[in-house]
Amino acid sequence: MKEAEAKSPVSFEVHVARLPQKGLPVVIEAAEPQRKALAAVHGLLSVEGYRAEMLVTAWKRNGVKISGRVVADITQSCVVTLEPVAAHIDEAVEGVFLPQDSKLARLDQDGEMLLDAEGPDSPEVFSGDTIDAGALAEELFGLAIDPYPRKPGAALDSSSLDGPEENEFQKKLRGLLGKV
Repeated sequence: MKEAEAKSPVSFEVHVARLPQKGLPVVIEAAEPQRKALAAVHGLLSVEGYRAEMLVTAWKRNGVKISGRVVADITQSCVVTLEPVAAHIDEAVEGVFLPQDSKLARLDQDGEMLLDAEGPDSPEVFSGDTIDAGALAEELFGLAIDPYPRKPGAALDSSSLDGPEENEFQKKLRGLLGKV
């Protein structure tokens, strides 16, 4: 049995059966508790601002397309000095979703989806009558975060990398081995 996924701090479920013909605009402006939760989930010092603007539209026969942008201001720890580093995220949000029973999902005989490596991302499959547009925006926000933030001018002390210096244990070991 599959463990239930944790709900996104910026979750915004859209009922796909009730989409207007011109699409449904979705705007998510994260409040302070949501920003704190985003910081905790993504290992950040803080999220000062988070805004996602998307348009959810019908795609092909039963599919759904979500497109827009997520913009955020975050603070991370420098990987060298551990000092705070500010960063700005401005990422496109794009996703196509198909119902589980859709023939457009193109499954082969083994139940695996066929992918074109050169083509666009394949549609994601959903079940039920809702899609979490906020979770998609958060996923792309997370992918845009620099995994190794570095404060400008921060550098590792290269003198310790030039050659191995003997520590006390190594000196004692060398002394003991020399007596054998």
